[in-house]
Amino acid sequence: MALIVQKYGGTSVGSVERIQAVAQRVYKTVKAGNSIVVVVSAMGKTTDGLVKLATEISPNPNRREMDMLLSTGEQVTIALLSMALQELGQPAISMTGAQVGIVTEAEHSRARILHIETTRLTRHINAGKVVVVAGFQGISSAGEMEITTLGRGGSDTSAVAIAAALKANFCEIYTDVPGILTTDPRLVAEAQLMDAISCDEMLELASLGAKVLHPRAVEIARNYGVPLVVRSSWTDQPGTWVTSAKPQGRSLINLEIARPVDAVEFDTDQAKVALLRVPDKPGVAARLFGEISRQKVDVDLIIQSVHEGNSNDIAFTVTTPVLRRAEAVATAIAPALRSQSNPKLEEAEVMVEHNIAKVSIAGAGMIGRPGVAAKMFATLAEAGVNIQMISTSEVKVSCVVDAAQCDRAVIALCTAFEIKVGDKGTRGQGGQGRIIEKTSPLSPHSPLSSSSPPVRGVALDLNQARLAIRQLPDRPGMAAKLFGLLAQHNISVDMIIQSQRCRVIDGVPRRDIAFTVSRIDGENAREMLTQVAAELGWDEVVLDSAIAKVSIVGAGMLGQPGVAAKMFEALAQQQINIQMIATSEIKISCVVAQEQGVKALQAIHAAFQLAGSEKFVVPA
Repeated sequence: MALIVQKYGGTSVGSVERIQAVAQRVYKTVKAGNSIVVVVSAMGKTTDGLVKLATEISPNPNRREMDMLLSTGEQVTIALLSMALQELGQPAISMTGAQVGIVTEAEHSRARILHIETTRLTRHINAGKVVVVAGFQGISSAGEMEITTLGRGGSDTSAVAIAAALKANFCEIYTDVPGILTTDPRLVAEAQLMDAISCDEMLELASLGAKVLHPRAVEIARNYGVPLVVRSSWTDQPGTWVTSAKPQGRSLINLEIARPVDAVEFDTDQAKVALLRVPDKPGVAARLFGEISRQKVDVDLIIQSVHEGNSNDIAFTVTTPVLRRAEAVATAIAPALRSQSNPKLEEAEVMVEHNIAKVSIAGAGMIGRPGVAAKMFATLAEAGVNIQMISTSEVKVSCVVDAAQCDRAVIALCTAFEIKVGDKGTRGQGGQGRIIEKTSPLSPHSPLSSSSPPVRGVALDLNQARLAIRQLPDRPGMAAKLFGLLAQHNISVDMIIQSQRCRVIDGVPRRDIAFTVSRIDGENAREMLTQVAAELGWDEVVLDSAIAKVSIVGAGMLGQPGVAAKMFEALAQQQINIQMIATSEIKISCVVAQEQGVKALQAIHAAFQLAGSEKFVVPA
């Protein structure tokens, strides 16, 4: 007998007929000898309707009252599904988040789960009942008894957290698509269904706007080793398994907030090559990285920054043994780029920097927590370590620093994030190392098999805005101040790009920095940063909301030199200009013009031959 947690989304329970179909599926699973906990969302568009009612009463409704209102949607569904199960002769009981014992932070509309009191839940399961739980909600504490909601995707989060707390055999997420697809089937009908995907890859895809699973749910599955499968509630297809490493007894107390960072990584065997003042036009990145690929040079970090005028900087890091080949390629291409440039612009040039190191913090717990990156930057600043490059993903923040400062940076970060230096972890060859917390489930990557394709999925995010800050003083602490301010205003940052071009103004070296935030935060961030610009010594703050971010994700791209080149070439063939580039070990993201976002996704999906033979139609 297995203990299974099943979650059904709004479309899966959108009508009486759909609720009855879900009841039949649950009943069939119980009759096969399993114990079941069912977590449900509000029916169909119920939540949207409740939000509309609230805004008709108040243009800025109180968050506590919104939680009280929105939590009612799931309560309708749990009662109806319990009735449907009872009509089939299956004992069932409906329970709210508070009745189940989902205890959260006292943070209305975006609470994180602290722990789950499973005693009552377990008693009903042992009595042979199906427990039907209202997803998306909890209660702040035994004393306060405040109803809280978990924010977007909260029912996914509820389901996986309950599975972790109960040590369920697995958690099934039922939705309106047959599993995890290589991209959004609404944009590419031939998107291919994946049999399995690693938690690392799923975290990146979910964070990039893939709506099948919420990143917080994947974070919990990854941290607690919950086997997770995504299936269609409309068919009996096997779906997609989301796989994770087996954790080592992580505590269920402070379930979502205990430890945002599980590892500090470092690599001193790196060098940086930068092309300054390259033309800002389609095809430049494709040409550069196409030639690098042909020379079998594997690139680690890639960043392309934003500048005024018609030129950009592109910088990338490589391991020391292949530096000469990388430098030769860049030097050979630079004259060709110069000949295409506007004669009024300064000439493109190659800058090579030896003796650098990459230091990173990693952990699924940093998702949606703006203070984690800010804390890293502040820690490095306090240690007197200047940051030369920044690259971010949902589960990792990497900084390039001077190699002589690497040990100091690692010790400072381990102290700040409570990772014990020397006790745990590994130290690899060639100056690479990884210091991990004892119970960390993290691994550098989680390949599913040696035959996995380098790119598993392509995602498009049309809900971002870019801010560029001109002429920040280039000294330790500036990034900490900037991103600390954003964190204080609860603004999460996605891509962060620091320019390679350094200008000396009034004796002070300065660089530009650009980053992306959620579009709804864009104007607030611009106003706040403009107010402190004079005090902190930077120039104007420029906001661009007409952008799109297109990304490829795949653990198999490690050690595959041609992946970035193929992505850039696909965009160049469609005459799509790349405005920014940022990478991690398993993700490459490009910012393009908003109106070209869908075309960019379709071109990249085709370039990596991810289409399947079957067309998927998402139910209305």
